[in-house]
Amino acid sequence: MKIGVLTGGGDCPGLNAVIRAIVRKGTFHYEDGFVGFVEGWRGLLEDKTMELDLSSVGGILPRGGTILRTSRTNPAKHADGLQRCAENLKKHGCEALIAIGGDDTLSVAKKLFDNDVKVVGVPKTIDNDLSGTDFTFGFDTAVNIATEAIDRVHTTAEAHNRVIVVEVMGRDSGWIATYSGIAGGADVILVPEVPFDIDQVAELIRQRHARGRYFSIVVAAEGAKFADGNEKHCGSLQAGRDDFGHIRLGGIGSTVASEIEKRTGFESRSVVLGHIQRGGSPSAYDRVLATRYGLGAIDMVHRNEFGRMAALRGNKIISIPLAEAIATNRKVDKEILDAAIGILDKLDYKVSKNPELTTK
Repeated sequence: MKIGVLTGGGDCPGLNAVIRAIVRKGTFHYEDGFVGFVEGWRGLLEDKTMELDLSSVGGILPRGGTILRTSRTNPAKHADGLQRCAENLKKHGCEALIAIGGDDTLSVAKKLFDNDVKVVGVPKTIDNDLSGTDFTFGFDTAVNIATEAIDRVHTTAEAHNRVIVVEVMGRDSGWIATYSGIAGGADVILVPEVPFDIDQVAELIRQRHARGRYFSIVVAAEGAKFADGNEKHCGSLQAGRDDFGHIRLGGIGSTVASEIEKRTGFESRSVVLGHIQRGGSPSAYDRVLATRYGLGAIDMVHRNEFGRMAALRGNKIISIPLAEAIATNRKVDKEILDAAIGILDKLDYKVSKNPELTTK
């Protein structure tokens, strides 16, 4: 069987491990051939390909990024986009397609499946917010990088009696902020799930100083929201939208630091980790998880489990419908937020009153 493979959306550590596992098992166990479509859906839309065989996947396991490259192209925005994608698969003799990506990439995969294209999805989001799966690869690496950064700013914050706000990724869900904040010993964690009152944050920091703790570390997800609902606080809204309608975020850390200094008089700085979280080698956990996803995907192709996505449930790789995977963003579990709140100084997060947070 000949199978197409593509990676769409933002890159993250572990993509190459998925590609490698698909090609190796497909070649050794099923005698498959592969076509790599480069730059995500753009490659399939515009018929841009690369050779994908044992030679091309040699040595890529520890590499970050993706040898197939990626983009945020949405073929469904073109009048004949989905038809052209299906035609290009037929042109190369591909009987199936494995699409590796997040909810945007997989939403296109679902549309193609609805148009009789045999598609299998692999979950990819560094934010860990894709429904139907317990963890996505890249998340563990990002948390480790963010935790190391928080560890490092602790010493300089303490030396200068500063408040330092560390801005991490997390558009709609605060998984990276919560995990790295707990692991890094942050004093305040701000996540999209729970809009925050900046006056409460400032008061908490004043109380810490009154107790002789003359520095504070705040971890803020890029999608964290002020409780007053004022959008001017919420990142770079003037930067336009991508093909899937997403605003480019960034800037919440700087805004929070400025508001804290204004209210407390304490010197405050911000650090934006940005794409540092995406780059570099994947952690051992992510290499193993990504490999298991790749193996699961190629097996799903040969079991004719199309229109479905490989998913991690407990310690098992299963398959679930693409429709379930893209139905909603997965918010941080209430238990995890409760764990974070339990070790922080008192701040009224009102977690129990947030209807979006459900126990899974």
